[in-house]
Amino acid sequence: MTIIDRYLLRQFVQAFLICFLSLTGLYIVIDAFSNLDEFLRYADQHGSLLALLTEFYGYRSIFFFDRTSSVLALIAAMFTITWFQQHNELTALRAAGIPVRRVMVPLFVAASSISLVAAADRELVIPNLREQLSRNPKDLGGELAQEFKPRYDHETDILFRGHHSVAKTRSICDPNFLLPPGLDRLGRQLVAKTAYYKSPTKDRPGGYLLDGVTSPANVDSAAPVFLGDRAVVLTPRDTPWLKKDQCFVVSDVTFEQLTGGSQWRQLSSTAQLIRGLRNPSLDFGADVRVAIHARLAQPLLDITLLFLGIPLVLQQEQRNIFVAIGLCMAVVALFMLVVLASQYLGSIYLLPPAFAAWLPLIIFVPIAAWISEVLWA
Repeated sequence: MTIIDRYLLRQFVQAFLICFLSLTGLYIVIDAFSNLDEFLRYADQHGSLLALLTEFYGYRSIFFFDRTSSVLALIAAMFTITWFQQHNELTALRAAGIPVRRVMVPLFVAASSISLVAAADRELVIPNLREQLSRNPKDLGGELAQEFKPRYDHETDILFRGHHSVAKTRSICDPNFLLPPGLDRLGRQLVAKTAYYKSPTKDRPGGYLLDGVTSPANVDSAAPVFLGDRAVVLTPRDTPWLKKDQCFVVSDVTFEQLTGGSQWRQLSSTAQLIRGLRNPSLDFGADVRVAIHARLAQPLLDITLLFLGIPLVLQQEQRNIFVAIGLCMAVVALFMLVVLASQYLGSIYLLPPAFAAWLPLIIFVPIAAWISEVLWA
């Protein structure tokens, strides 16, 4: 690594950190003041306001990095090149016979490294912080009742219904599960006071424990309900760990999948999305298929965006930092518009999901290769 490489890397890292910290700080200030009453109310009951804000926005910053890293890498690279040209340093290097592509190598390496770090953040870190990232300022403790939308278990055709859900206890209040024909030997509905989600263990399948069952009235003496050779509704008669007024509905739909909606998809790794796609209890649409392919394409999209932005600055020999900002915003806006539009068309079945996710690369890679000729000058 030469002195020039270290110099460019230092300038790039400084620009990236300044942009990231500035945008993150702006987001925190706006969001914190918008929800200050909720934070103060929660801090009065659970401790320090500063510790609460640090923890809450510390987790949020990790997610914010994933969402903004590619754009910030382009901004940092364009700032670095503009400052380099402003002081005629690039001209001097070219006069010394050093090709532009060699000068730009540390910027491409740095931006590629950020893209890989963002991918690792997306696949390894964020899924493990789902519980913290799922919280919102109005329900910091996960104790408030949230609207519960009915949803099917597509393997058993049981319709999960209820009045509301509580994230902290992973429970559904006033559950009213509708049983399909073939599983309605106990009646068409399972009505209880509360349903608690229980993760699978060695001795018990995963599913929902209905407590305070009121329908059917004779649940304690009823036989379990089977779908083929699989027990779907367990009753106290043959299940020792159930109390008299309880029953257990076996399901591969977790509480987070049942209540999380699109947020569950955003906070899941690609492997978790693929497992969900293969889960017969879930009926994921084209949007999840598009999301899986988009995850695979994202690092390539990040690099393509870089090759679209940097040549524009080099071709124009741009020395004005504000013009560079304008060029950067225009490139990012056009690029993101095409990406979002293609993914939307895939999610509504107007395009095949795989094709929709990879379409931006099909469009922009030839353009990036064409305008990158300046790097070979």
